[in-house]
Amino acid sequence: MTGESRLHATLAQLADATRLGEIKKLAKGIKKDHDLAVSLWRTGQHHPRLLATLLLDRTRLDQGFLDSLAADLEAHEPAQRAQISEWLLANQLSKAKGTRALMETWEHHASPVLRRLFWYHQARLRWTGQTPPGNTAELLRSLDADLANEEPDVQWAMNFTAGWIGIFQAEHRDRCVRLGERLGLYKDEKVARNCTPSYLPEFIRIEVAKRSE
Repeated sequence: MTGESRLHATLAQLADATRLGEIKKLAKGIKKDHDLAVSLWRTGQHHPRLLATLLLDRTRLDQGFLDSLAADLEAHEPAQRAQISEWLLANQLSKAKGTRALMETWEHHASPVLRRLFWYHQARLRWTGQTPPGNTAELLRSLDADLANEEPDVQWAMNFTAGWIGIFQAEHRDRCVRLGERLGLYKDEKVARNCTPSYLPEFIRIEVAKRSE
C-alpha cells in the first residue's frame, strides 16, 4: 500500500472515531509510523493531528521538527491547540531523555506553544506524583517576574504550575497563594460544578483538602 493510500485508509477509519478513546485504539492497531504521522499532521485537521501525536517516532523529534509543529499549531483555536500539544507531550516528549531535555530549554522560546509546554511539563512533573525537580526556586522567580504579562495560553500553564507547586511543596504554599492574591488571575472565573477553579488561593486550598481526606 502506498503512502497516499495508507493515509486515505487511515482517514476513513478516523472519520468513524468520534471519541478520543477510539483514536487511541486506532493508534494501537497502527503502532509507530512516522511517515503516516507526518501525512496526517499535514492535513491540518484536529483529529488527524491527535492521531499523529501517537504515531510519531520520537527519535526523529529534533528541535527543528518541533518548531515546525509548534508553528502549525498556531492555526488552531486555543482548546484544540492545547489538546494536541498536551497529547504530544504525554505520548512523545515526556517519554525520552532527549525530548525532555529539549523541553527544559523552552521557558523563553519565541513560540508560545513551546513556552506553554515548558510550563505544562513542569506542572505535570509534580501532579503525577514524582519527586519535584530541584528547580522550584527558579520557577518561582520566573512566576513572580513574568506571570502577569505572559500570553494567555502560557499564562494559564504558568498559573497551573504555581498551583501544583503550592499543593505538593508545602514550604512554598503561602508564596503561591500570595502570588495568586496579588495578581488576581482567574478570580472571577466561572467554573462548572465539581471543577477546580484556576484562581490560585482556591485551587491550592481545594486540592490540598482533597489530599488530606
